[in-house]
Amino acid sequence: MPSTRRGFLTMLGAVSAGAALAGCGQGSPGRDTPLRVLAANHVWTRAVRERIGEFEDLVRRRVTISMLTGDQLASAYNVKLNASATDIDVMMVRALQEQALFTRNGWLADLTDLVGGDAEYRWSDFQQAPRTASIVAGRVRSVPVVTERPVLYYRKDLTGPPGTLAELLDSAVRLHDPGRGVFGAVGRGQRTGAVTQWSSFLYSHGGDFVVDGRSAIGSPAAISAYQYYGELLGRAGPPGVANMSLEQAMPVFAQGKAAFYVDADAIYTSIVDPKTSLVRDRVGFAPFPAGPAGSRPYNVPSWSLGINRYSLLQEDSWRFLRWASSPAMVSALQAKGIPGARESAWADLATLTGFPPELAAAMRVNARNGIGSDRPRVLQVGRARDIVGAPLVAGVLGQPVAPAARAADVELAAFLVRDNRHREQR
Repeated sequence: MPSTRRGFLTMLGAVSAGAALAGCGQGSPGRDTPLRVLAANHVWTRAVRERIGEFEDLVRRRVTISMLTGDQLASAYNVKLNASATDIDVMMVRALQEQALFTRNGWLADLTDLVGGDAEYRWSDFQQAPRTASIVAGRVRSVPVVTERPVLYYRKDLTGPPGTLAELLDSAVRLHDPGRGVFGAVGRGQRTGAVTQWSSFLYSHGGDFVVDGRSAIGSPAAISAYQYYGELLGRAGPPGVANMSLEQAMPVFAQGKAAFYVDADAIYTSIVDPKTSLVRDRVGFAPFPAGPAGSRPYNVPSWSLGINRYSLLQEDSWRFLRWASSPAMVSALQAKGIPGARESAWADLATLTGFPPELAAAMRVNARNGIGSDRPRVLQVGRARDIVGAPLVAGVLGQPVAPAARAADVELAAFLVRDNRHREQR
């Protein structure tokens, strides 16, 4: 990362942020006006805040970073940006959860010319899956700064890593021994919370949520994925697994009560934390197993940065995005265990030293095979997840999956018609 103002301005010289964002802002306030960043209370935010003095020195403007929970953040955006507020400049957003809605509402500036017209920024260096997730209707609305993929956590003292989903199910059923306090597998079974993790099973069975604008969760591939997930947790999971979210499922594995657990790689610290884990020295990490369509896990931006379209500091907002997501910054933060989205960082083994070696290897494989979404890409994501999750619960509870999937397919089809109408109303 350039350490002098001259180096920084050279880095910025490939594109004029002011010209590219012309017309988005309403004039540029003086240097006494701070750049305001509204962000999630996340390890990435805390790491960047520690270095914010570097950026302030380079742009000669004070930066304030306010951190909120994910839900608080969404509420703050709804309140402020519905009123066209200018006291937010840089926005930390969940690209797959709210980006489409924010774009439809006109809250996010168009970054297409900025990222595409700046050779030194190297937009093509971002992994294709997270890069694709940053685009709405052909226009770039955010840049990814934190990514995640699923990983197969397993007990090395009980078994080896299965290479296929069929092997995973066989091993989980074989190791399932509730009488001895060990379940074959644990995972998210709660209706909406399970959808993101189930996506990798869906893709690896050859299915998808939506195909050509139409619901695809009633397809044979999707039904097979529903049946598989239900069988895995229904036959080998703990009691009450149908109601488990991340907060309930993760401790079951960390306390040594399950042989397998599929969930996001971002939570690995809780799995190996000596304060919360009883199996930290017995945990193995493996890539997502291959299904009938191969290993097709999600590889998504869990958090991204955008610019408030009403900001009066458009140019410095872009400079912040460029600095915070630069190759040097991504590599530096990834070396601290915060996975980024740049190919160059993942290709540099030195940036992976912040992760257990076996986990780093699994993450690289999953990133290479990854799909850029872990939920339906619609405006009303919460409602879509609720519909998609119904057959999941049916499968875990041992109920017939095919009728539940067909009913959900009809419901999602009707929802997509309404959602598309909302999308077109600008």
